[in-house]
Amino acid sequence: MKDPNEKKKIVNAFARYSSISIQMIVVIGIFAFAGHKIDEYREAKSPLFTAGLSLVGVAVAMYQVLKQLNKNDS
Repeated sequence: MKDPNEKKKIVNAFARYSSISIQMIVVIGIFAFAGHKIDEYREAKSPLFTAGLSLVGVAVAMYQVLKQLNKNDS
């Protein structure tokens, strides 16, 4: 049987990485939604702001993830 402290570490790691993934989804979703609303307001035929802000959201989310992982590993 596993040590109780080891089980606790596994649960903590699972919670940590689950929250990071949810945070990424939320950040990318907010940027994509903002881009969609801008395209809708401008009555654009092509979704340039949706695509552009989605990519910005991915970059911001990746920056946040890397910052969190580096902070927790030190």
